[in-house]
Amino acid sequence: MIRRRVAYWGVGAVALVLLGVAGVGLFPRFRVPPRDFPDIQSSGELRVATEYNGVGYYVSGDTVAGFQYELCRYVEQRSGLKVRISLENNWESCLKKLKDNTYDVLAMNVPVTRESRELLALTVPVTLGRQVLVQRKSGPDDSLPLIRNQMDLAHKTIWVPEGSPGILRLRHLSEEIAEPVYIREVGDYTQEDILYLIAYDEADYAVVDREVAQKGAKLFPQLDVETDISFTQLQAWAVRQDAPVLLDSLNGWIAERFR
Repeated sequence: MIRRRVAYWGVGAVALVLLGVAGVGLFPRFRVPPRDFPDIQSSGELRVATEYNGVGYYVSGDTVAGFQYELCRYVEQRSGLKVRISLENNWESCLKKLKDNTYDVLAMNVPVTRESRELLALTVPVTLGRQVLVQRKSGPDDSLPLIRNQMDLAHKTIWVPEGSPGILRLRHLSEEIAEPVYIREVGDYTQEDILYLIAYDEADYAVVDREVAQKGAKLFPQLDVETDISFTQLQAWAVRQDAPVLLDSLNGWIAERFR
């Protein structure tokens, strides 16, 4: 009897091990359930990520301001939800946290492209944007001539924030001119941080959003921001592709705001 019980336990243990290793499809892998607008309404809180910069979200004295901040406040007013804003300057981190429901919305200027549409659900456009080259103005002691022709970016090293939409444009440009354009992608650097590097001769070239560049050029007169890298692009907010009700609600509020 004891021997028979031992045999049964042995068979059971082997079966459990096989189930654990193979999975046999009986116990599907745990997946975080999608969080759409009904879940957000139940929680009373809309979780939003945006960038800290001098255009979209910034602090001046004791006042918070910026385009993205004001639009978030409008959504809060119209939705009746508490909009909790987190500041993120790392694109990969934003995508990861959007996917795992840490964030519900990326309230930042996401270019409306085929690549972004494959990855995210985009709202109606919130603004128009363009990527520009940031460089120092030529002076008597500066050996770098101003670049006005994109062809002259061949073999140059261009600094961009990690995950910047400018990366894709620079890759396409490299293919168009059939010459390498070296991309220095830096994490935990904002667009404005990189402007400091150019202004103080720690880097030579960068690509950032035109609005950020123009504001930086007022602070650092030695910067030149007149060379366009991309055409004008539509830019939108982004949500998960499995949040269609949230997307529809945001589209209504954004359209209403800019009507």
